[in-house]
Amino acid sequence: MTWLVAASLLFAFSFGLIKGQLAGVDPVAVSAGRLVLAAAAFAPLLGRVSLHRKVAVRAFLLGMLQFGLMYVLYISAFARLPAWLVALLTVFTPIYVTLLADLFARRFRPRHLAAAAAAVAGAGFIVVQGLPEGVDWPGVALVQGSNLCFALGQVAFPGLQRRAGGHEAVLVAWMYQGAALLTLVAVGLRGGDVLAGWDGPALLTVLYLGLVPTAAGFYLWNRGATRTGAGRLAAANNLKVPLAVLISWWVFGESADYLRVLLGLAVVTAALFLAGRRAGETSGGRDP
Repeated sequence: MTWLVAASLLFAFSFGLIKGQLAGVDPVAVSAGRLVLAAAAFAPLLGRVSLHRKVAVRAFLLGMLQFGLMYVLYISAFARLPAWLVALLTVFTPIYVTLLADLFARRFRPRHLAAAAAAVAGAGFIVVQGLPEGVDWPGVALVQGSNLCFALGQVAFPGLQRRAGGHEAVLVAWMYQGAALLTLVAVGLRGGDVLAGWDGPALLTVLYLGLVPTAAGFYLWNRGATRTGAGRLAAANNLKVPLAVLISWWVFGESADYLRVLLGLAVVTAALFLAGRRAGETSGGRDP
């Protein structure tokens, strides 16, 4: 859990930075910049360990899915939905994690589903502010697609790690290469002036986001995914929501509802304990 909490803290800080420094920058270009930096940071690891070609290709493709496609779908949803609704819809990721993990393991554990549902309730309690008059269902589908991409990557990574003999950092390095390629292609297809709005603070912010929350954060997250059970992994997916509210409140000076935040944190924490951990349990079960 230590790795997952550390990654959640890194993710939580990125919300305030993006809102304050990157409002006028093309979001797909920001995604590409972050992933290119992460790919460059991990590139020196590619030659340290020689992975089997099939394992390297699977990691490359998994990176396209879990990081690359997830970012493209997620960022695209902001053009169709209000930001708070995008945040709310991401709380379904834990449900996908538990269901996918049990599906690949060919089993059903109600405790895991209950933990994920409790985590969704806790995070949702914080971000729900009321329903919009009209919901753009294509936007909803984009967010759920991004949730599925991230969930599938988390469930698949432990099995891929076993095939690679435990070389997590090298696997993530290959994943970042695939993610960077996909987002660069997305920028090329997007057209328009993707360089508009880039100034000194924006460049420094993307540099930080690419090397810390993206490069280090996703690595820590996938490392943690191999060391915890599916129930706790699912619940931990929503730690970033209350943490982001607290950090935006205390660090970036935004207002928030103290009681709502604390109650949400309490529910998410209870979900982590509810998930429990049995000896030998992994998040991935069978290789998908």
